[in-house]
Amino acid sequence: MENKTILDKYLETAEQVDPIKCTGRIIKVQGLLIESRGPQAIIGEVCRIDIPKEKTIIQAEVVGLRDDIVQLMAFEDTAGIEVGNLVVASGERLSVPVSGKLLGRVLDSLGRPTDGKGDIESSVSYPAVADAPNPLTRRRITQWISTGVRAIDGLLSAGRGQRLGIFSGSGVGKSTLLGMIARNTNADVNVVALIGERGREVNDFIENDLGPEGLARSVLIVSPSNAPPLARLRGAYVATAVAEYFRDQGLDVMLLFDSVTRFARAQREIGLATGEPPATRGYTPSVFDSMPKLLERCGTSDKGTITGFYTILVDGDDMDEPIADTVRGILDGHIILSRRIAQRYHYPAIDVLASISRLASVITGPVTKKVAGYIRRLMAVYAESEDMIDVGAYHPGSNPAIDEAIAKKKPIDDFLIQGIDEKSSIPETLAAMAAIAEMEIPPEELGIYQPSESAAEKGNPEVENGSSGEQDFPGQNTSTGGSGIPESHRE
Repeated sequence: MENKTILDKYLETAEQVDPIKCTGRIIKVQGLLIESRGPQAIIGEVCRIDIPKEKTIIQAEVVGLRDDIVQLMAFEDTAGIEVGNLVVASGERLSVPVSGKLLGRVLDSLGRPTDGKGDIESSVSYPAVADAPNPLTRRRITQWISTGVRAIDGLLSAGRGQRLGIFSGSGVGKSTLLGMIARNTNADVNVVALIGERGREVNDFIENDLGPEGLARSVLIVSPSNAPPLARLRGAYVATAVAEYFRDQGLDVMLLFDSVTRFARAQREIGLATGEPPATRGYTPSVFDSMPKLLERCGTSDKGTITGFYTILVDGDDMDEPIADTVRGILDGHIILSRRIAQRYHYPAIDVLASISRLASVITGPVTKKVAGYIRRLMAVYAESEDMIDVGAYHPGSNPAIDEAIAKKKPIDDFLIQGIDEKSSIPETLAAMAAIAEMEIPPEELGIYQPSESAAEKGNPEVENGSSGEQDFPGQNTSTGGSGIPESHRE
């Protein structure tokens, strides 16, 4: 693609400008809600509010309509807004500029760069709010994706395009586990959504979890806990739109979303402000309507895949609270982090017996399934007899199954415990499992668990032709599909 001149950029901007603007005036500001008389606008349309006294402009979105009253909510702090301020409709819903130049960048909830590295210059934009792919065009999930975490890859195997939830109370290691996956996965691109989380975690995640190499193939969308509820809500949609763009380029995307609970709370705040009645535990009906619309956008399409790991913060470690229960019913599996296991300094604190991957039986071979089942069975036997073993009431030789579980307890714990900086490939994980089970996993079962072809091999002309235009993906090695896996090991 030829380089654009400065004149071309101005011409494109001029073409997008609507010379006729619909305007209105603010008549009321109450809490989070801003009401104006006019402009003519639709639900979801982005508007501009001029604040002359502050010499600034803030962005807002139409969240409700009542007669000739337009209800808005701001993406930014509403300090300085007063009755009579001008409201200008943009005529567009929220969208995010997308291109390969997004890699290595940090964006806010409107898709604007916040890392000081300049704008994302792109003539292509994706809508933040969009429909999920047609179910009939989705490819079946049949291939393994590596997370680099032994407990997940070995006993809770995830497929390319699968969606899993990480459920736990606070301080049990959700964010740390996401960081391990981001650093160790063999996906082509990481899209990391930090929604409603602590502001200090952004640099920690970039420097400690991703590092320079991981950041080069990642995009971060950040909307911290002090951001207005609309910003936190739309940050989730912007992150999903960015992931969809890379999926449409034929790539395998890893979407790491922290957290769905903060997204749901933001939707609840907006719903209550606009007059929705509280329903289950104070959550409004729109919360339960919005979650499947967001989560179903992840997964496979006819072009590429988005594998999603979503964290869910459960109140009081109650796994049956409304958000956890709803999300568990939508996703393709759940990983439970146990405070009891974490208190033993066993990290990652995954409760394997309480967790499940609904596609593990589809993507793993017969011997691998047998080995994983053997290990899970030993863990279940030991868990059932743990109290009796701890108090010394069990006499060795009384039950062969318990004797075997006791003998294998340390090897299994050594397998499950993994350092933050420790990476384990799928062949290494399966070899360790086979050693515990004293079985041999045939080499042919390893051959089907590899990353997809590179974008060039899938027919992406921009990458195939070596173009340096907007569709290029910096840092992607086209000989390995950006994942470090030799071509001989790909399908």
